[in-house]
Amino acid sequence: MHLSIVIPLLDEAESLPELVAWIDRVCRANQLEYEAIMVDDGSTDHSWAVIGQLAQQYGTVRGIKFRRNYGKSAALNEGFAAAQGDVVITMDADLQDSPDEIPELYDMIVQQGYDLVSGWKQKRYDPLSKTLPTKIYNAATRFVTGIQLHDMNCGLKSYRRDVVKHIEVYGEMHRYIPAIAKWEGYKRIGEKVVKHQARKYGSTKFGLERFINGFLDLMTIFFIGKFGKKPMHFFGLLGTILFSTGFLIEVYLSIAKLFYLQYRMTERPMFYLGILFMIIGAQTFLAGFLGELIARNSPYKNQYHISDKI
Repeated sequence: MHLSIVIPLLDEAESLPELVAWIDRVCRANQLEYEAIMVDDGSTDHSWAVIGQLAQQYGTVRGIKFRRNYGKSAALNEGFAAAQGDVVITMDADLQDSPDEIPELYDMIVQQGYDLVSGWKQKRYDPLSKTLPTKIYNAATRFVTGIQLHDMNCGLKSYRRDVVKHIEVYGEMHRYIPAIAKWEGYKRIGEKVVKHQARKYGSTKFGLERFINGFLDLMTIFFIGKFGKKPMHFFGLLGTILFSTGFLIEVYLSIAKLFYLQYRMTERPMFYLGILFMIIGAQTFLAGFLGELIARNSPYKNQYHISDKI
């Protein structure tokens, strides 16, 4: 199969028929054998019923339904696991991503040899309250990850099949899939300017809190990428520095007391600061040791409760 199109969705019943018809028209015109995997992330409208109707109508539509809302990362992770195409393309279900981009995204993987291609919505039809924080977020992400993409969080992306089968997306880490792929060794990451369209049906599912969560996830992905396999390199080093500093303070005060008997070392704030550094340093070092044991023996595995499949 040439292509798998993974579409996570939440309460998008109105847009699904138009989206699937558009995808089918584009793929047939370009002679692309495809499957559309629609992952219903706990919708409360009749999205799942629409997916069932579309599966009967087109035969290329597959469906996965979560019993409750797990988030976009969970939906993508399950979609990636089910994908069978040589190239996997992700897109949002709200019609803001244009299926007309599919052929070129496919060719950039197959013909140009990219591992991953991320869309860049250079011209957006979103309010300033959304576009300005996005620009700041993307600049910070480029600085931390070293990946020079203008729109890291664009839902329209294409992947070589091997990439999605060897990365794990959890929590809200879908924002950082390019970074995860890079740290797994997939370094041919490209970018394509894509058309952004105004939302036609419903309302956005994202609020301002996603930017706070995005910052916290950015710190998480930086730490995991740099120290996830070797937590002792972070906690051990920090703990050693703190303990050594506290120890040197106590040695200095002890020598002062030895040569000046009238010296009241326990009345000096430095004495307690040194003890505090030693205690925190020992605890931090121990945290690194425990982190090493967890990293070596307890790999994280996603578990999502799926109630139905088509």
